Amino acid sequence: MKKYILSLVLLGTLFVSISFISKTGSNDSSDYQSLYFNRVQEFKQKQKALFQLIDESDLSNEMQIEKIRGAIQQTRVQLKGVDFWMRYLEPISYKKINGPLPVEWETEVFEKHEAPYKREAAGLTLTYLYLEEEQIDKTELKRLIGESVVATNAYLADSITKHIRTYHHFYLCNRLYLLNLAAIYTTGFECPDTEQVLPELLRMLKDVDQLYAAYNKSFPETALNEEYLSLYKRTIEFVFNQSNDINTFDHFTFIQQYINPLYVLNQKMILEYNVSSKSMVDYSLNKNSTSIFDKDLYFAQNPKGIFSRVSDTVALKEINDLGKLLFYDPILSGNNLRSCASCHLPTQYFTDTTVQTALQFDRLNRLPRNTPSLINVRLNHLLMLDGAHITMQNQAKAVLINPIEMGSTEIEALRKVLNCKEYNTRFTKLLKYTPQETQITIDHLTSALTAYYTKFSNSYAPFDEAMIQKKAIDPVVQEGFNLFMSKAQCATCHFVPQFNGVKPPYVNSEFEVIGVPGDKQFAALSADKGRSTIYTSDEMHHAFRTGSIRNATYTKPYMHNGVFNNLTEVIEFYNNGGGVGRGLTVPNQTLSSDSLHLTPLEIKKIVVFIESLNENITFEKPPLQLPVSKDKMLLQRKVGGVY
Repeated sequence: MKKYILSLVLLGTLFVSISFISKTGSNDSSDYQSLYFNRVQEFKQKQKALFQLIDESDLSNEMQIEKIRGAIQQTRVQLKGVDFWMRYLEPISYKKINGPLPVEWETEVFEKHEAPYKREAAGLTLTYLYLEEEQIDKTELKRLIGESVVATNAYLADSITKHIRTYHHFYLCNRLYLLNLAAIYTTGFECPDTEQVLPELLRMLKDVDQLYAAYNKSFPETALNEEYLSLYKRTIEFVFNQSNDINTFDHFTFIQQYINPLYVLNQKMILEYNVSSKSMVDYSLNKNSTSIFDKDLYFAQNPKGIFSRVSDTVALKEINDLGKLLFYDPILSGNNLRSCASCHLPTQYFTDTTVQTALQFDRLNRLPRNTPSLINVRLNHLLMLDGAHITMQNQAKAVLINPIEMGSTEIEALRKVLNCKEYNTRFTKLLKYTPQETQITIDHLTSALTAYYTKFSNSYAPFDEAMIQKKAIDPVVQEGFNLFMSKAQCATCHFVPQFNGVKPPYVNSEFEVIGVPGDKQFAALSADKGRSTIYTSDEMHHAFRTGSIRNATYTKPYMHNGVFNNLTEVIEFYNNGGGVGRGLTVPNQTLSSDSLHLTPLEIKKIVVFIESLNENITFEKPPLQLPVSKDKMLLQRKVGGVY
């Protein structure tokens, strides 16, 4: 194993040397290209030096371990000079260079039809954390760095470096860079030493400033404008004047007055310069979004389903109206007694705040999981808490045919709906918009449903309005947000701007293991296996998709089993280290088991911030009546169902 790793490192060194000479040997190389190759080479040298230091060190000697920690930090600082490019140009290799978790099961938006695949990480963060172990295996330590050395080779391959020769990649790299400045760079998401978060941030800002200058010199016709450059320099000055304590950093002002305005300017230049992309990294992002806090910043779901081609406003209203009728119509259930609105009460943000879990179809037992809100569901790539579904339409069909939920079948539900003249006539008129289906199918029904309820996901909250500097907000909200982003560590799972588990570049949904108890007494871990019920893996045992905290004030109870009834209880759970912190055995818990040491006042401030994420949604009244059926058995249906 030792010889294998050393061979990889030496091979990587030879590859880099040859590539670097071939790319920089000519005097015709631009400043920007030279900067790229020089920085990658400098980072590579730091990696090699770190590898050599580990190889020569006595790991039983604490002083030598400290020396390794220092070398890791120096290498991390060097990484900041190339992070701008690396994250965008080759995100898979980046996980080997600075992966935050040892193992991740990936399901990205452009691969959603495939099963999740295991991706093992390596690099600086994991090496630093491994040094905290009681027994340190030098071979493992060298593997973590050796793999990162090899991964860096990807950034010198022609398939990657060809992008550096044109301007298009630059604005897309910059977009991701700005989104990460807002969402992860200041939270400690992948920096194991919180004392280094802000020094690393400042170093990165300065390195990118030099990168901007080189880019503008090499690409004057598509240069960053003076307005952007001036604001960026003020951003550096703002960070420089902050203390190095992440817990006192003003995240709110940083994003509101600097990062979001920079993002807006970058978006304008993307359009002005006709920037184009062929990268899967950009698959979900919307080049027309006008703010980080735009609800159309990224696209995760297709609300219209089979009606995707429909743009006519009259037709869209018809689809929406049909979806509303179906949402309240118990005709979709096996017994004609329960509707979508039975569990997803529209006036309660499309959930049910009165019970921990809803009744099963049999009206006797309870469902195993809490009813999720349908608000903002379109902003998740994977649906349900276990990520079982990749589209909202499939999720709707799964509920319809589930024997403990709606208890029907696709054939029976469609038959009953088409037995109603009004449904039949109105859906038939819409067939011209679905040439791929010449007859009414279950997909027409589910697509109308999803088109209806997703329209309530387009509203904004007071926090959003404050972030785009449209309205002022209570200073306590700012304080709560700053705690959320720092000491409370909430933002390492609930990412800006939707505060769900979808982080830049917004192409997948994250799952976490936090050790949710079966009851408030913490007598045992919840029996729900979570994500591992869909795809078996040790890492995904008891893992659940990270949901949004938007509208959380109105969507209690909380957690997959509704075990907590208010936000204070939820925050206290995290404050105490999750399940492990409360004495439960959760070997794969991804949440730190250490106490956050939040005070009661700090918890109150975080709650105030969460309340500022309540969106200004205008809900509608239920339909007055349901379509009449030829079947006499269906004439007794009640709007919204019976239970």
